[in-house]
Amino acid sequence: MSRSHDTGTLATETAALIMGRLSDKLPAMTRSIQELLAHERSEMAGDGELMALLYDAVQGNLEAFFPAIRHGIPIERIAPPTAALEHARRMAQRGTDVDELVRAYRLGHHSVLKLVLDEVRAAKLDAELGLQVFEEIAAGSFAYIDQVSHQVVTAYQVERDRWLSNRNQMRALRVREVLDGGDLDIDETTDLIRYPLRRVHLALIVWCAEHADGDELATMERFVAELAVVLGARERPLFVASDRTTGWAWVPLPADADDPVGRIRAVVRSRRDAPWLATGNPLEGLAGFRDSHRQAVTARAVAMAPGAPPRPVTAANEPGLMVAAQFGADLEHARSWVGQVLGPLAANTDNDERLRETLRGFLRNSSSFKSSADELHLHVNSVKYRVQRAIERRGRSIEEDRIDVEVALLLCHWFGAGVLAP
Repeated sequence: MSRSHDTGTLATETAALIMGRLSDKLPAMTRSIQELLAHERSEMAGDGELMALLYDAVQGNLEAFFPAIRHGIPIERIAPPTAALEHARRMAQRGTDVDELVRAYRLGHHSVLKLVLDEVRAAKLDAELGLQVFEEIAAGSFAYIDQVSHQVVTAYQVERDRWLSNRNQMRALRVREVLDGGDLDIDETTDLIRYPLRRVHLALIVWCAEHADGDELATMERFVAELAVVLGARERPLFVASDRTTGWAWVPLPADADDPVGRIRAVVRSRRDAPWLATGNPLEGLAGFRDSHRQAVTARAVAMAPGAPPRPVTAANEPGLMVAAQFGADLEHARSWVGQVLGPLAANTDNDERLRETLRGFLRNSSSFKSSADELHLHVNSVKYRVQRAIERRGRSIEEDRIDVEVALLLCHWFGAGVLAP
């Protein structure tokens, strides 16, 4: 670099170059910080429901801050990212403590500074220049975080006040108190939330895309009411908003309810405007009210995992879902393990997917070619061919580590591209 510039100008220009290099790594940085926040401050991800919005919020902040350093844009001129403000509002709607939001911004800021420092070191600058460059970027980042965290907290507080002023949300807060556990008077709580807690309950998580007219919650509540009629409920279902596009619901099932999840699937297939659903299992009483909801939350977390194939209905009673859910908190580790177990068979291709599903059906049917063929609607010879090709793709027999293979195939089925090699 030229030494004709004064030291301050050189540090500024070098800082711009460093931020340019980091800009090239923006997707990886965004994903890394998103996963860190979801792991360390789980409320930021909202049981997985806010993962996509969290990613956009992180990306928006990085995309706002990096050009400020590269082009000398005053921090006070930078508007807060739309996704970051919306994420704060969603947290307010869920009743998350505002301190969680503030701590998350501090944690994200610390992570960015570590990445900046790594890039400064990689540039192999002389010690004095490297220190000046880092100080300049750090000072800008502190100013940015101070400004944007104040703005998102303000957005949170405004939304929290608005949300709490809604009468129906008070009902939702009562429901959250029921879900939090502890002793309570069942009959009194039944009156407060206007729902029979002594029945058999089928919990649902319902979500949809944003509508232009903003009537997402009303539309989903009507849909749940229609489902309750189909399921034979003799009393009104309970529907409460989790956020603007997500609802929690419980249907009080009759004692003789037959295959409620199957009926739900049939309704969803018949309706082009149906929302996405995750269901728990039908369970009885207060404990059943809570446990069925927890199961539905787990099912939705699997359905919403990055890379998971889209499913209109995801039910907690589907074989292997609860096992797969245990891996959902660390898909990067799961992806590495699946690759070790399945080898090339873990590739994200249509052909490998067919081979994996055939092998999974074969193992599920106790290695019976005939039973597998019946279940998969294939000729026996087709099943034999695909199983052999799957084993060849893997590169070794499945006899010694059959359980590992079955679990790895299960993760591929539920998480799709999230655990597959690109």
